[in-house]
Amino acid sequence: MKRSILASFLFLVFSLAGSLYAQDKNVLVFYKTEGFWHESIPAGYQAIADLGEANGFNTEETDDPKEFTRENLESYDLVLFLNTTGDVLDEKQQEAFKDFIDNGGSFFGIHAAADTEYDWEWYGKLVGAYFVSHPEVQEAEVVVTMPDHPAVAHLPERWVRTDEWYNYKNINPDNKVLLKLDESTYKGGTNGEDHPLAWYKELEGGGISIYTGGGHTIQSYTEPAFVEHLLRSILFALDVKKD
Repeated sequence: MKRSILASFLFLVFSLAGSLYAQDKNVLVFYKTEGFWHESIPAGYQAIADLGEANGFNTEETDDPKEFTRENLESYDLVLFLNTTGDVLDEKQQEAFKDFIDNGGSFFGIHAAADTEYDWEWYGKLVGAYFVSHPEVQEAEVVVTMPDHPAVAHLPERWVRTDEWYNYKNINPDNKVLLKLDESTYKGGTNGEDHPLAWYKELEGGGISIYTGGGHTIQSYTEPAFVEHLLRSILFALDVKKD
């Protein structure tokens, strides 16, 4: 109970401060797919747009990789890959995105962002891991490994929810794991006792890379705890760049 009260208080403070700082901050929601198309994508970007409207940051959504130019990306503080799949950027667009990150931009990957750009090693390190496989959608228990981190501080120590649970490869050792899956609570996990689900890392350019493995289902984007996790992750990624 004490932890719950403290977490709620910290989130209130963080949310108020983050929302104030998020004024005039710009988030690009990118959802291009060259592989599997997630039916939850429209629900996802609508939920993020609603969060922006309610919390003071601006959002634009696109599936057009031509938006990835140095000049255009200078307008954004955070680029969010929402269930992207496959090879979505050409070499010039990759260079522009890398330049954005190198100059202090932040990145947030949701679910299939880890099923993207397999041949681009730099991206693999940025997103933090690549998708390998998944079992059928089912209920599982998620363990909060960093309960005081603002992106997950609202969650119970063991969070029971239903989603499509990815198995990962090429997991970046620099990841700071926020959430992990308890593979004993569902069928089909292959990463073992330390199965990461959400993580972040500080970037050399001054920004943040944060990723969450949830978000396959349409229902995810109306699930209060998951939507709050998205909000907290966005505010964290924006707030780290505060002067």
